[in-house]
Amino acid sequence: MRQRALSIYLLCFWLLTGFISCPPNIIAQVPAKQAPADLPRTNFKVIEEHKDKDGNIIRKVQYDKGHSRITETQLIRIKPNLHLPISADTLNKDSVLVVVNKSHYVVEVYYRRHEIREYKAVFGPKPLQDKRVEGDRCTPEGWFTIKSRNGTSKYNKFLLLDYPNDTAVVRFNELKATGAIPKTARIGGSVGIHGIWKGGDDMIEKGVCWTDGCVAICNKDVDELYTLVGVGTRVYIKK
Repeated sequence: MRQRALSIYLLCFWLLTGFISCPPNIIAQVPAKQAPADLPRTNFKVIEEHKDKDGNIIRKVQYDKGHSRITETQLIRIKPNLHLPISADTLNKDSVLVVVNKSHYVVEVYYRRHEIREYKAVFGPKPLQDKRVEGDRCTPEGWFTIKSRNGTSKYNKFLLLDYPNDTAVVRFNELKATGAIPKTARIGGSVGIHGIWKGGDDMIEKGVCWTDGCVAICNKDVDELYTLVGVGTRVYIKK
């Protein structure tokens, strides 16, 4: 009894004086707070642009990232031989590939694996996000083809893409199945490459992202692109 009483006394003493503490490995097992995933850039806008002595473009842009407004200066190197005359009538349209680079805000045209044209482009207010649902104003990414051409669009000329194609439908259904989008969401459509209303080219030149998810280029550029492509021309849209 005397030994048991002594043990209880010592235990109480250690507790009161702080001699007993949690083992260090208990604290180590608490997982560290993970850093948030990389936030998308939204509301992209070109605020200044000029050429250096080599003809490259120095562009100052602003965009939102989370709750911050970011200002960034970009160097865009001008590629040679992109302004040589092209005889559109002699092009094999099956050998033309259009690449939309959303990160660089350009539309690139390739003929037999050689780049022949590059046009400045803008998108919707969230240019670097992939399209998920109707109304999100995002530009879909992946492989598409030109489904039809409209030479009298309200945006000068319109090249309709085959979105949603089979690949886009599969991805959309997967997003629904995982709960990433609502069960009632719709996939959307009417996505294409077009110009802008008469006198609106400065919206493209200034980098104002105003579309509902389409790719917009200057009117003189869409006039030329319209002659270089046909129904069935492949279009690859990448981040």
